[in-house]
Amino acid sequence: MPLKSIIQDMKGELGSISRKGFDVKFGHGMGSRSQRIVQDSLVPIDAFNQSCWENMPAELLRDVLMRIEASDITWPPRKNVVACAGVCRNWREIMKEIVKTPEISGNLTFPISLKQPGPRNTLLQCYIKRNCSNQTYYLYLGLNQSTNDDGKFLLMARKCLRPTCTDYIISLYGDDVSKGSRPYIGKLRSNFLGTKFTIYDSQSPNSGAKVTKSCFTRLMNVNQVSPRAPAGNYPVAHILYELNILGSRGPRRMQCIMNAIPASSIEPGGVAPTQTEFLHSNLDTFPSLPFFRSKSTRAESFQSGPLSGQRDGMLVLRNKAPRWHEQLHCWCLNFNGRVTVASVKNFQLVASAGENVAPGQEQHMNVILQFGKVGKDVFTMDYQYPISAFQAFAICLSSFDTKIACE
Repeated sequence: MPLKSIIQDMKGELGSISRKGFDVKFGHGMGSRSQRIVQDSLVPIDAFNQSCWENMPAELLRDVLMRIEASDITWPPRKNVVACAGVCRNWREIMKEIVKTPEISGNLTFPISLKQPGPRNTLLQCYIKRNCSNQTYYLYLGLNQSTNDDGKFLLMARKCLRPTCTDYIISLYGDDVSKGSRPYIGKLRSNFLGTKFTIYDSQSPNSGAKVTKSCFTRLMNVNQVSPRAPAGNYPVAHILYELNILGSRGPRRMQCIMNAIPASSIEPGGVAPTQTEFLHSNLDTFPSLPFFRSKSTRAESFQSGPLSGQRDGMLVLRNKAPRWHEQLHCWCLNFNGRVTVASVKNFQLVASAGENVAPGQEQHMNVILQFGKVGKDVFTMDYQYPISAFQAFAICLSSFDTKIACE
């Protein structure tokens, strides 16, 4: 039997499996045939138990899976790669070896790819849809602008107003944003003025990260439920907006201190922390407890950010300063056609090179993250190494938040 026919037959079976067992639809008034996500968990497939693929020689199996991975490099055909990883443990281990990280391949395949740094020297193009009616935000990987497809669903965030701060809960699913659930992967928290934000990851990006105790850990007097399931949030970045009452200082000015990413990561040969798997928390197995924080604890969470003297070694991102256009009488940035609507929310982030950077030199710096408006409640989000899709999404969410002292 020719190898090409084997691959076609396998894709046919995988296609039926992915349609039955892997597609998850979401509501919230944003229904679309493409609004789906594939769970990163082992799903038993009875169809393969008694099939010819079960006893396929290991060398032939690896060759077939490598050909499938190489041929289906874009979504939606990429779902065949994910379906292969869900057949059984053996297939899953092979696919994890074959599929490279976004840094190397430039593709988002498994959900853990959202926690891994983006590709080097090229921007990965995504976009965000905002639903003002229920204060939710959806991140998609753009497919084809000529179709009516929304794109590949990646992440969802919901805005939660607190008495003295605002939380944006980020989830892998479009219908479950509870903090203790398996889809929860992190959050963004702002202060009352909307000038300081902290990005929390649900698991440690590296071994040296410090856990921030949650309400659950303080009440139960434990630091961790298990060694592999941290019971708190890990601060991975701080976002600061410069005070700008009534816009007297011109456009917004922001900087991001990436706690978990070394400054050397943007240099040739530099390395950024890369997560390889989700460590699901066991918090959802305990009774739910009401959320509350004392005033002193909330103040401490924002004062515990890195001070100017403690930023040595951390990657610091600053927004690229726009130029004043004499003919248009407005501030302008070159988004290379990715942004079409003027908005105070639009920005481009570059690596900070210190305070002594010449104005012209900043324009030639490599853009790590850019965000801008293209329509009503539609925004583009393009990012690259060394930040991940999760970190980029959280930074962009900070631009949506109301800023009393920055407008």
